[in-house]
Amino acid sequence: MGGRMSKFGISKKFLLWSFLLVLFFLGVVVIDKYFFPQIDLNGEETITINYKEDYKEKGYTASFLGKDVTDDVSVTGKVNSNKLGEYEITYSVKKGILKKQIKRYVHVNDIEKPKLNIDSKDMYVCPGKEPKKEDVKASDNYDGDLTKKIKVKVGKEKITYSVEDSSGNKKEITKKIVYKDIEKPNITLNGEQEINLLLGEEFKDPGYSVKDNCDKKVEVKVDGKVESSKEGTYEISYIATDSSKNTTKVIRKVNVFNNKGIIYLTFDDGPNDGTTNVILDILKEEGVKATFFVTCKGPDELIKREYDEGHTVALHTATHDYAIVYRSDESYFNDLITVQNRVKNITGYESKIIRFPGGSSNTISRRYSEGIMSRVTQEALNRGFKYYDWNISSGDAGNTTDPNVVYSNVVNNLRTDRANMVLMHDIKTYTRDALRNIIRYGKNNGYRFEKITMDTEMVTQKVNN
Repeated sequence: MGGRMSKFGISKKFLLWSFLLVLFFLGVVVIDKYFFPQIDLNGEETITINYKEDYKEKGYTASFLGKDVTDDVSVTGKVNSNKLGEYEITYSVKKGILKKQIKRYVHVNDIEKPKLNIDSKDMYVCPGKEPKKEDVKASDNYDGDLTKKIKVKVGKEKITYSVEDSSGNKKEITKKIVYKDIEKPNITLNGEQEINLLLGEEFKDPGYSVKDNCDKKVEVKVDGKVESSKEGTYEISYIATDSSKNTTKVIRKVNVFNNKGIIYLTFDDGPNDGTTNVILDILKEEGVKATFFVTCKGPDELIKREYDEGHTVALHTATHDYAIVYRSDESYFNDLITVQNRVKNITGYESKIIRFPGGSSNTISRRYSEGIMSRVTQEALNRGFKYYDWNISSGDAGNTTDPNVVYSNVVNNLRTDRANMVLMHDIKTYTRDALRNIIRYGKNNGYRFEKITMDTEMVTQKVNN
């Protein structure tokens, strides 16, 4: 009963059925391998990619009865790498009634560490001071801003910043703490770093301010002398040394010159694309600095370029509408502050050099406010502004459109016994076209070109209202 037992205690019937079952599975494998279509995947069947990383299909091959049928394979399924999870890609091929189907599994995981916006360089701390944590921010490809989750561990010899995202990825940066002052003092000069001084005018040093990361008081040595009775360029050096012997040196240049024979090229009403940019090119090529009395029109980038290339960006008017500008004293200064703010927003520089629309001698202002020019010229000076008219007009504001006439109007009125303040407009094409010849005439005849600064003596006309 129950069948005979083998000498190992196993039923012969069980062995028979086991043998037949093995033969069956082997048969299934053989049939599947040799009589059904076959698909082979390139790469692994299970792939892990990072969050938001593009999934790139690694490919596959297919065969049936020894023939390549790769082109007959259909692929279904998509991977959304913007969402964590497991995705299936199904590969299928069918030949007649025989079909083969396999899958690849793609896991989209957050496997990227967060980022800390600091490096691992040594942290230098003032001797005798306690180390303070730096302004550190953390970001993650999946969680976004992790700054609030930053952990800081401060020891005597090292400081460690660490942050972990929601997927368990951790970033850690450790910095060695060195108790040593390696930072130089910072010297800021009051006034301009280059000052123009008229021959015989007394030089008054505008002074400086100094700050240091470790020391409240820093020794500053001022060296150099200006001989205002003799033309030339003088240097004043300011040398700051902290208690750790870190030293900073800043130099101020003082140009002592005779005001006679100088040409101040000044341009009103800009900037304007197509003319101002070309004028700047010419000035750069000729090595000449000029003054631009700007408005609230034209591209910001041209005002920025004027400033960056070392020219004076001065103030003309926001609107250039006489009815608005000269309606009242308050209206004039509102207009002026508007254009001043524009310049400051673009350059960071608060200009105090102005030119009144129509000049200080204009009479058109009388139509809108009797005596306004007498009042606003004085009030402008009271507020710390300096205003500049002109003693040479190029005629480009309406008298001519011929660059040759613009050229003649300028060069025929130059004098060596005065400062030549030339009125031009950088919105005019004919002024642009006359400029290079004007500059070369000045150079060839011994004139110097300067830009207006707050140290430049004002050239003004008679106030007529």
